Amino acid sequence: MKKLALLATSVVLLASSSFAKEISVGVTMSMSGPLAAYGQTAYEGIEFANALQPKLKNGDTIKLVLIDTKGDKVESANAATRLISSDKVVGIIGELTSTNTAQVMAIAEKKQIPVISPVATNDKLTEQKEFANRVCFTDSFQGAVVANYATKDLKLKTAVVVVDQAQVYSLGLAKAFVEAFTKAGGKVVKEIKVSSGDKDFKAVVSQIKAANPDMLFLPMYHPEVSMIARQAKQIGLVKPMFSGDGVANQTFIDLGGDAVEGYMFTDFFDYAAPPTQRSKDFIAAYAQKTGKQEVNSFVALGADAYNVMLDAMNRCANPEDSICINKEIKATANFEGVSGVINMDKTGNSTRSAVIKVVQNGKAVYKATVNP
Repeated sequence: MKKLALLATSVVLLASSSFAKEISVGVTMSMSGPLAAYGQTAYEGIEFANALQPKLKNGDTIKLVLIDTKGDKVESANAATRLISSDKVVGIIGELTSTNTAQVMAIAEKKQIPVISPVATNDKLTEQKEFANRVCFTDSFQGAVVANYATKDLKLKTAVVVVDQAQVYSLGLAKAFVEAFTKAGGKVVKEIKVSSGDKDFKAVVSQIKAANPDMLFLPMYHPEVSMIARQAKQIGLVKPMFSGDGVANQTFIDLGGDAVEGYMFTDFFDYAAPPTQRSKDFIAAYAQKTGKQEVNSFVALGADAYNVMLDAMNRCANPEDSICINKEIKATANFEGVSGVINMDKTGNSTRSAVIKVVQNGKAVYKATVNP
């Protein structure tokens, strides 16, 4: 009888393992090009979360299919098309910037494939879209965070805003800051437009110095912001400088050097104050793997995009049903993520806190937490 029982058990296990499948989830990310530092960091989180939890509760394995968008809009659209048509993915994690994410979401919307962006913050991204989602906060939230912190905590009253006219992210965040700063009693004395890829900002910093504001707000990405900071220091322009999450990486600090000492920016997460048990466990596992305790916020958000997708798939009777996956993503509530507790709404946006950090001695240091 014992032999028969063991044989029966073996048959059941063999049968269940034979039915386990490999399910593809696509990743579109800027792995090369000017935004590679962001893309590689976000993908590190996605890949590590997959390594920690590669299987669904039914035994199916999640296979990540990565396509490098090179930080380009056309490449982003092509990547989404290929992932859906050729690789038959059930969902997509990506892209990075709001401009490129809009391309991915537009393609996925037509094919009814859910997208979760880790860090694309432009408010309009999810408008009038059923299959668009994100685990980060929006520009209107982080713009208000900077404006209120500057006016109420630091008592700053005037600002110059430098905006990248080539980036949807920059335009949206600039608008959100200006509205919130003005509402809080501040005055924007000058807005200056630049473009991604610019390197000579001598005229820009000269205009800022002449305007003599209390502060600068630069809602852009680290390549341009680090150069503006360095060139500002060269002419003796020393004012409080702020950005959004677009400079939330060590590369920005390394490029800026002592010119970004004291620089402040919004971020999603601080590894020194882990907000959930999953966060603590992830940091411990990451330290064991890499030897580093420091977990970048883009690593955390990449991991959360994967974990929310996985959780939604686990709640579907058929984890390959993309329409069900999308529905369950939007039903996510009180989810303990690496970066904090995540609540999704029917529009695909998440409600979450923000942190403010300051550069001190070549490192980003936690300064404050701001809740919705």
